[in-house]
Amino acid sequence: MELGLQNKRAIVTGGSKGIGLATARTLASEGARVAIVARDEEGLKQAAGLIREQTGQEPVWISADVSVEEDVNRAVAEAVERLGGLDILVNNAGTSAARPFPEVTTEAWTADLDLKLFGAVHFARAALPHMREAGGGAIVNVTAVGGKTPGASSLPTSVSRAAGLALTKAMSKDLAADNIRVNAVCIGLIRSAQIERKWKSKAPEQSWEQFSRDPGHQIPLGRIGEAQEAANVITFLVSGAASFVTGTSVNIDGGIAAVL
Repeated sequence: MELGLQNKRAIVTGGSKGIGLATARTLASEGARVAIVARDEEGLKQAAGLIREQTGQEPVWISADVSVEEDVNRAVAEAVERLGGLDILVNNAGTSAARPFPEVTTEAWTADLDLKLFGAVHFARAALPHMREAGGGAIVNVTAVGGKTPGASSLPTSVSRAAGLALTKAMSKDLAADNIRVNAVCIGLIRSAQIERKWKSKAPEQSWEQFSRDPGHQIPLGRIGEAQEAANVITFLVSGAASFVTGTSVNIDGGIAAVL
C-alpha cells in the first residue's frame, strides 16, 4: 500500500523515546521529513542518531517543554523553518500519573492538564496556519484507553486523556474545511521504560516474554504491545491511505478496553 508520505513534513512530540521515537522512525522510513521534540537534549541527540542510522534520513531535533506555550511556539517555528513547512503533527508527549482522587493535588491536576491537554492545544494552534498554507494536514493525538473507561485510582491521567478525546472530535469538525484531519489513538499496555521498570521490580526472575504474557495483565491478545505496533497505526492515520478518516479514535490495546 502506498502511504503517500514521501517528503511530507512532520512534528512528533515526545519523540526521543517509546512510541514517539518509533513513530518518528517509521515516518522517516516512509520518506517523511521529521522533527522530534522533547525536553531531554541528550535523549533527542541519541534518538536522532538512531533515526539517521536506521532510515538514512536526517531528523531535526528540538528541545522544548510542551507544557509551556512559548516553548511550543518556538519549537513549531523552528521546525517549520528547517523542514520547509508542516503537514503532520503527532501530539504524543505525556506521562502516566495515576492516583486516587483524594491524593491528587491542585498542582498535580494543573501539571497533567498542561502537559497532556494544553500541550496538544498549543501545538495544534501553532501548527494550524502552516497546515493551511500547505493545503491541509493530519493530526494524531495520542491518548489512552483509560480516557474512555476510567478506573479507580486513575487520576489525573484519565481525565486529561478524556479531554484529549473530546478535543480530537471537536477539532476534526472545525478543521475539516481546511482539509486537516484529526484523529486519536488510545494506548493500552505498550512496552515502555515505565513498564520495563515494573517488570524488573515485580518479576526480575522472568524474561520479558514471560512477563509480557502473564495472564494477570488480562490482555485478550495475550501479551503487552510493542511501541512499533502503535507507531504503525499512527503512521497509517497521518498518511494518504487514511484520507477519509477523521474524528475517530483507535484503541491500540490488545483488546483490553471494554468499549470501542
